[in-house]
Amino acid sequence: MAKHSALGMAYYANDKFTLGVAEMPTRNVVLTEYQAELVERLVSSGRYQNASEVLREGLRLVEDQEAQAKARLKALRESARVGIADIEAGRYRTFDSPADLKRHLGTLRDGVLSGKGRPDESGG
Repeated sequence: MAKHSALGMAYYANDKFTLGVAEMPTRNVVLTEYQAELVERLVSSGRYQNASEVLREGLRLVEDQEAQAKARLKALRESARVGIADIEAGRYRTFDSPADLKRHLGTLRDGVLSGKGRPDESGG
């Protein structure tokens, strides 16, 4: 009974079912000579059993990269939102020279690296 349920789930997940066994969708892909050789080397090394495993791993990596890029963009947008809100609320500093800015950034850096965090605004 449990085996039948698992097959039923695979059927819905893959939208294919052949003679009681779940079948994965197939695709034809065109590879460059270099890519084909790379796939062959990876399979020959024993790390992967076949070319499909290599390509599935590649797709997992692309999926991970896409998720990381999405997370970075979300963080960047949030940082921009916070920065704009700070400027609109008057929470910013101006500097008379690049040297003054460099000193301020050095103070911030030293505070973070020492574990003390940001120095309060009156002392920085």
